[in-house]
Amino acid sequence: MKKAAVVGAGTMGNGIAHVFSQHGWEVALIDVAQPALDRGIATIRANLDRQVKKGTLTAAHADEVMGRITPQLSLKAAADSAVVVEAASERPDIKFGLFEQLDAIAAPDAILATNTSSISITEIAARTKRPGQVIGMHFMNPVPVMQLVEVIRGHATSDATATWTMDTARALGKTPVEVNDYPGFVSNRVLMPMINEAIFCVMEGVASPESIDTVMKLGMAHPMGPLALADFIGLDVCLAILEVLHKGLGDDKYRACPLLRRMVAAGYLGRKSGRGFYEYTK
Repeated sequence: MKKAAVVGAGTMGNGIAHVFSQHGWEVALIDVAQPALDRGIATIRANLDRQVKKGTLTAAHADEVMGRITPQLSLKAAADSAVVVEAASERPDIKFGLFEQLDAIAAPDAILATNTSSISITEIAARTKRPGQVIGMHFMNPVPVMQLVEVIRGHATSDATATWTMDTARALGKTPVEVNDYPGFVSNRVLMPMINEAIFCVMEGVASPESIDTVMKLGMAHPMGPLALADFIGLDVCLAILEVLHKGLGDDKYRACPLLRRMVAAGYLGRKSGRGFYEYTK
């Protein structure tokens, strides 16, 4: 049985665990908090039930998928995994600390992947004694649905690690795209300035959030407007990525809009807090 460990049971982590397990991997889903693990497992179960109702999965297969996922509270559960995918908070200090620990715990030949959406793979890899086996594996949200995986090579990532990761992403039913290690990679380097500019339009009174999103949906054929998408991603996550872009590229075009900073400070984080540019009810 192929074994994987996923560190972080939040939105991205539980989705990554779901996809690995659905494609035959035994998965250790690791988090430091039991409530987070409980929520993650419940989310996977609900998503599997949705697949069963749609007829894309049988009930028996859904039970098998759940049976291959084991919630764990200790990083030591990653010791016998072929690959560890870190999906913790988008903060450099957290990721650096996790990779230092995982490097000591994981098997010598294990690949250490990070689901970071903007933080340097090279800097993360430098916290380990195996930089050639460290790579970015940036899944899109919601993971079970979205096809893209950005595969990001750090400065020292080996060809063998990159090839293995690309092949594994394809085996998971995804379409991998290899990119190099620059702040924001491709997806967020292009996406976040658009979201940020839409927030400037709100702040400057150019139009309402609803009007801005309608222009982008109907005029540019986007399935979701930039402000609704920001709420979906999480405004705190958008702010963190913009700060990485601004610091890493040194260009003021990546400066986060003051309104975004104020909303995050007020706790208006989007869907997860119940309020962002729009209001949400359970």
